[in-house]
Order: sequence, then structure tokens, then C-alpha cells
Amino acid sequence: MTQIENIALFDMDGTLCDYDKSLKEELAKLSAPGEPTFKTNYPRNAPKWLENRRNLITKSQDWWANLPKFQLGWDVLDVAKDLDYRLMILTQGPATKPLAWSGKHLWLNEHLPGVDITMTRDKSLVYGKVLVDDFPDYIMGWLGHRPRGLVIMPANEGNKDFRHEQVIRYDGTNLDQVREAMDMAKLREF
Repeated sequence: MTQIENIALFDMDGTLCDYDKSLKEELAKLSAPGEPTFKTNYPRNAPKWLENRRNLITKSQDWWANLPKFQLGWDVLDVAKDLDYRLMILTQGPATKPLAWSGKHLWLNEHLPGVDITMTRDKSLVYGKVLVDDFPDYIMGWLGHRPRGLVIMPANEGNKDFRHEQVIRYDGTNLDQVREAMDMAKLREF
């Protein structure tokens, strides 16, 4: 029987890049004294002015190219390297922000040169034994095609209540659990 390639797919925003922290810092620079603050960058029923500011920030190629690393994602990346997974980047490209695509590419060239990149509008179409992603909607789409797939979810405020039997939420304290699950996933045939 042919061995299925052991591929670990890594998201960028909120996984390898600290998207939320950077966006919050940039939004703070644009705020006026006395302006309301929000616990999250994406509050329910966000006012139009906040949406406009987010769009202004995220339309910049430089903003994407200079995102800081997100340590939780890099911890999992190191495990995948140790376990000899083939690393691939799987990131969503914002449909209305073409400069985001080039900014992401620049970021990857600096931080992970030589790693294959797939920018897509639908992550569920891409094969891997493991997906490392922080966003529940993308995870559920991917798992819909992979009933035995494994997801490692870097913890953040937006996914704190998400639970699924094939998802391990990594919060910085359970790296041994992540390593064991990723090691076992290598033995599965898809």
C-alpha cells in the first residue's frame, strides 16, 4: 500500500502571525480620546467606523508583511518539524484586499522561505493530515472532508468556547498532548 504523505497545513493569521494583537495596536493609534473600546477586534454589530478602520489597516501590504510572530503557532510548527511533517502554509486571501496577498507572501519569504504556500478562498479543498488553524469556521469546513483529520487550534479569545473531538486547543500548556496526537496522526491512512 502507498504511504500517504504526512502534510501539516498551517494558517497564518492568528496561528503563525499575531493578527489580533497587531490589529488592536493599529486600531488604538486611530482612536480618539473618549472613544468606546471593545474587548475584541470584531464585536457583534460593530459600528461602521470600526469596520472602516479595520479595512483601512488590512488593505496595507506593509501591515501584513510586518505582522509579529504568534508563539503558540510556532510551538506547533516546531513539533511538526521534529516529527518530519511536510510543512505547507494554507491561508485565506481576502477577496477585496489584493495587497494582503502580496503582504502575506512577503512575510512568508522572510520567516519561512521555501515552504509551499496555498492561498485560497476555501481551505476545505486542501489535503493534509493535520490542520493548524485558529478559526472555527475554516476548521469545520476542512473537517467536513476529513473525518479522521486532526486540527490543532492555537487558543485565542475568539475560539475559547469551541469544542470538537478532532480538535486540540493549544494554549501553551499542553504541547505534549499536541505532540502525541500529531505523532499518531502520521500513522493514519486517508
